[in-house]
Amino acid sequence: MANVVLLNSGGSNYTSLIAAFRRLGADCELSSDPERIAQASHVVLPGVGSAASAMQAIRAQNLAPVITALQQPLLGICLGMQVLFDVSEESDIDCLGLIPGRVCQLPVSEGIRVPHMGWNNVRVSGAHPLMKNVADRDFYFVHSYAVAENSYSIGLCNHGQTFTAAVARKNRMGVQFHPERSGEQGQQLLANFLEMAA
Repeated sequence: MANVVLLNSGGSNYTSLIAAFRRLGADCELSSDPERIAQASHVVLPGVGSAASAMQAIRAQNLAPVITALQQPLLGICLGMQVLFDVSEESDIDCLGLIPGRVCQLPVSEGIRVPHMGWNNVRVSGAHPLMKNVADRDFYFVHSYAVAENSYSIGLCNHGQTFTAAVARKNRMGVQFHPERSGEQGQQLLANFLEMAA
């Protein structure tokens, strides 16, 4: 049975994520204990709020070196995905630097509202096991910042412009949307994550 640890990074979507993983038969808990995190089969970095507050929580608990050293599958969700990159334009803050790229504010234009909130289609870009059986499905988004399409993008979305909806580099993955709020396709993506091994 998969043993999932959610990193305590100051988010607020822990309860729904724990419930989603438990529906899939996984043991799931919230922790900031480095030993407990190291023993997990899978690690999730959730996030709701600002990049500055997330990085402050990560650094206050000395979790950055723990996250960097992980060999097991790591999944960042929403803000948790954004802090995997080098830097965020939000507060111009240095992030974890695990995936090359810069997080930028979504542009506001006529007919395009920011934050990007609600259901939107995700196009799969290349083959990756995280995106198995979720091609061209709708997922639930709530965000004002995003990363442009890049060589690590495995899923793309459009809201005024194309942005990275899912990303992967080695064992480090991220999704800009909320799989725990995305119904059947969200559950499928989390199941895909659980199928991955270190």
